[in-house]
Amino acid sequence: MPFASIRIITDDVDRLVAFYELATGLTAERPAPVFAQLTGPGATLAIASPATVAMLGDALIPAANRSLIVELEVTDVDAEFARLEPALTQVVLPPATMPWGNRSALFRDPDGNLVNVFSRPATPSSRASGDA
Repeated sequence: MPFASIRIITDDVDRLVAFYELATGLTAERPAPVFAQLTGPGATLAIASPATVAMLGDALIPAANRSLIVELEVTDVDAEFARLEPALTQVVLPPATMPWGNRSALFRDPDGNLVNVFSRPATPSSRASGDA
């Protein structure tokens, strides 16, 4: 079964869409005021109002998640963090190299969801060709 998307339910679709448009550089498709999606290479992030899942009762609560990480792979974590930092309200981890080699910066989106902007370490073959 093909992966379709991850959907974040929020009380402020416009605010969260603006944040993820800034973070990803993508423009959201807005088929309805209560729903948007950003589709990039490898993934689709959907952002929707509670009205889109009203039939589920209280199964989804906006801005209450502490188990999700939205991960965005970039070439230069430090440059992306510097670009986004003025818009961030909570930095969890400034740019750092993780024990497994990834470079990461973690922060919360406007609803409190964790976002990881990361880059993978250079491979031995890319180092040999001059990439650092």
